[in-house]
Amino acid sequence: MSSGRKEISKEIDNVLESIHNDVLITDGRGVILEVSPSFNESYGTTEDEVVGNTVYEMEKKQVFYPSVTVLVLQNKQKITMLQQTKTGRKLVVTAVPIFSKEGEIEKVVSYSHDITDFIELKEQYEKMEKLMKRYSSEIRELREREMAVPGIIAKSPEMKNALELAMKVASVESNVLITGESGVGKNLVARLIHQKSPRSKGPFIEINCGAIPENLLESELFGYEKGAFTGAHREGKIGKIELAQDGTLFLDEIGELPLNLQVKLLKVIQEKTLTKVGGTKQINVDFRLIAATNKDLEMLVKKQQFREDLFYRLNVVPINIPPLRERKEDILPLMMHFLEQANLQYRKKKTLLKHAVDTLMAYDWPGNVRELENVMERIVVTTDEDIVGEEELPDCLKLKAANKLDEGLTLKYALEMLEKEMVQKAYERYKTSVGVAKALGISQPSAARKLKKYVTKYSGTNTYTQK
Repeated sequence: MSSGRKEISKEIDNVLESIHNDVLITDGRGVILEVSPSFNESYGTTEDEVVGNTVYEMEKKQVFYPSVTVLVLQNKQKITMLQQTKTGRKLVVTAVPIFSKEGEIEKVVSYSHDITDFIELKEQYEKMEKLMKRYSSEIRELREREMAVPGIIAKSPEMKNALELAMKVASVESNVLITGESGVGKNLVARLIHQKSPRSKGPFIEINCGAIPENLLESELFGYEKGAFTGAHREGKIGKIELAQDGTLFLDEIGELPLNLQVKLLKVIQEKTLTKVGGTKQINVDFRLIAATNKDLEMLVKKQQFREDLFYRLNVVPINIPPLRERKEDILPLMMHFLEQANLQYRKKKTLLKHAVDTLMAYDWPGNVRELENVMERIVVTTDEDIVGEEELPDCLKLKAANKLDEGLTLKYALEMLEKEMVQKAYERYKTSVGVAKALGISQPSAARKLKKYVTKYSGTNTYTQK
C-alpha cells in the first residue's frame, strides 16, 4: 500500500475512533472494510472477526439483523431502520450509499446509535403510567367506599365535591356549617363527618332547633338542675351539649335558634363550659360542633335575627348540599335505591316502567331526597301491580312534571304525550279496544294499534299496565 493510501487509511481510523456512534463501511459487494473501535461494545464481535467478511454472513450469524447495508445495496438509496444485535441491544441504523462516476455503488457507510436504554426507559415509563392509572383508580374506589353512607348517593359532580370536602374536614376539629334546602340530606353528611372523624367512637347527638318549643329548647340544650322549674325531673337532666362529650353535637336548623340562646351557645363554643338551667356550677365540655340550616344566615344577620359573631364561629368550613333538581344524575340511582329499600321492607317486587321513570326524572322534587324516598315508599305500598306505570304515580307529581315545559319540548312530543294519556285513561275506563275507539272517536283497528303502543301486555283482556 502506498504511503498516500496509508495516510488516508490512518486518517479514516482517527475519524472512526473519534465518533461515538458505531460506524461500518463496506464496498459495493457488501464486504466489510472498516468498523469503529466501539463496534465490539454494541455488537459483541471484534474488528478482526468482521473485517473482510460480508454483511450477508454477519446477518446470517445474527451479529446484526436485519442488515441495513443489504437493503441499501438492493434499493440504492439511504435507509434508516431499527436493528437488533446478538447481544440484545437495539440500535437505530442509517446507511448511506456512495456512488462511482458510473452510478454504481462503490461503498456503503452505515452509522448506528444505541437506543436500548431509551427504549427500556420508555417501557418503564409506560409501565409506571399504567401502574399510576391503576393506583388512581383504586384510590378513587377506596375514597368512594369510604364516603359511602346509607342514603347518600353521589353520582353528580356537585354532590361528589360536597362529600369530598366533608371527608377532608372530618379529620380536623373545625366547626362546619352545612347549608341546603330541606330534605337534601344535611344530617347524613353530618353523620358522615362524625363517622370519619377521630371522635367516631364518641356519641353523635342531634337536635333540631326548629322542632322544639322555645321555652323547652334551653333545657334540652343545656340541661337543668333539680327543681329548676315546675314540672322538672326530680333528679334534673343532662342537656344535649353535655351528652355530646368527646363526640359530635349536630345542631340542625340552627337558624331557628332564639337570640337569647345564641348568646349562650356562643359562650359554650368560646369557653368550652356550660351552666345548666337553675344551676351555678360551670361544667367543662369537649365536643365537635356541626350546624345545619336551610336559611340564608347572612341575610338573617343583616336583619339582626342572627348574631354575626355566632355566624362566623359556625361558618368556619361551609358545605353546601345542592337541591335534587340541580343534580339530576343522582335522581335515578336514588330512585332505585329507595325502591329496593321499600321492596325489602314490605316484601314486594315492584318495578317501574320507562314512562314512569321519565315522569319521575322530569319532576323538580321541591322536597328533595326526603320527598323522593316518601314517593317510592308510597308507590310500593299503594300500587296493585308489580309493574308500575306512569298512570299509577301520584296525581300531583304527574301534573307538576307535565307542566314543566322546557325549550326542548317539541309539538310532536307534546301531542304524543297527550294522546298517550287519553288512550290510557280511556282503556282504564272501558277495558276494550272497541270501548276506547268509541270514546276517542277513532276506528277499532286504530285504537288497537294505539293500545299496543301505550299499554303494556295489551291483549284485549281486562288486565293492563301502562307503558
